[in-house]
Amino acid sequence: MSDQTTGVAPDGETNVPHPTDEAGISVAVEAALAAIEAASDLNELKEARLSHTGEKSALSLANRQIGKLDKSEKAVAGKLVGSARGRVNKALSARTVVLEEAEAARILVEETVDVTAAPRRRSVGARHPLSVLQDRVSDIFVGMGWEIAEGPEVESEWFNFDALNFKPDHPAREMQDTFFIEPADAHLVLRTHTSPVQVRSMLQREVPVYVLCPGRTFRTDELDATHTPVFHQFEGLAVDKGLTMADLRGTLEHFARQMFGEEAQIRLRPAYFPFTEPSAELDIWHPGAKGGPRWIEWGGCGMINPNVLRAAGIDPEEYSGFAFGMGIERTLMFRNDVPDMHDMIEGDIRFSQHFGMEI
Repeated sequence: MSDQTTGVAPDGETNVPHPTDEAGISVAVEAALAAIEAASDLNELKEARLSHTGEKSALSLANRQIGKLDKSEKAVAGKLVGSARGRVNKALSARTVVLEEAEAARILVEETVDVTAAPRRRSVGARHPLSVLQDRVSDIFVGMGWEIAEGPEVESEWFNFDALNFKPDHPAREMQDTFFIEPADAHLVLRTHTSPVQVRSMLQREVPVYVLCPGRTFRTDELDATHTPVFHQFEGLAVDKGLTMADLRGTLEHFARQMFGEEAQIRLRPAYFPFTEPSAELDIWHPGAKGGPRWIEWGGCGMINPNVLRAAGIDPEEYSGFAFGMGIERTLMFRNDVPDMHDMIEGDIRFSQHFGMEI
């Protein structure tokens, strides 16, 4: 272990300041600001951003510890860590503007175009890798006999929360997680997951139901290397007589091998979600992961909570079901070694070209 107060140690471990440790947080911020200021081009700035705002950075790991604190400490820690991350993000934005201007000036000189020369053919455009991956996932489940279901992005609170067994005081319903549509008494939100489509599918279809629900979702996350306020999910729902966790595991194992090759494996770890019981976190053994084969957290799953079946008018004494959900951006990140969420949303055609120009 390094003897640094904060940051990434040479052996890969991270010295994480406690979220209420003002001195430790300050050291992490100063290290981040120094790295940002030292970046001489956009590539170096990107490395600094990944090191100091990525999921393994000191500030991100300190932020995750807040949820484990006593209620009396959470407000102080949240304010301290939030302010620190805000300073780093502000510095990143300012340095980005400076380096982009310098890059533009350099390109203007180095890539001057002779307007009297014969024009070059424009390259053919392509679909975004996220769209291609979403269709790949859909094709796998259509091949298994499932249907593709879609729903509105502006959703009723009842579909987004109540029908999924989220209690009125559940933290996910608060403003810090959810975009609410004005006026408040309309009880409309930008959907936080594609699970409302599962409820709509159970209400609109006769059982048995086997549907995959891909689509865009919204949460009040700040844009950084691993988070974005607008992202994509695909969620699966199966309701039939006699379904068990064995059916869920078999489905997910087949899906994983279709996505990552025959050597791919999965494991389920106990977890809690309001809409499934029992619930599990899904990990994938990715044989082709950068840095060697390893277990990677992929998504959540479980058997549908009887309260959710009742909300959709299905008798849980006669039918059972399972559900699962993963993020498309996260799947693309570890399936194709994409380290930074910014690359997916900045619209640079070179990012799509790296995946092949599929129309």
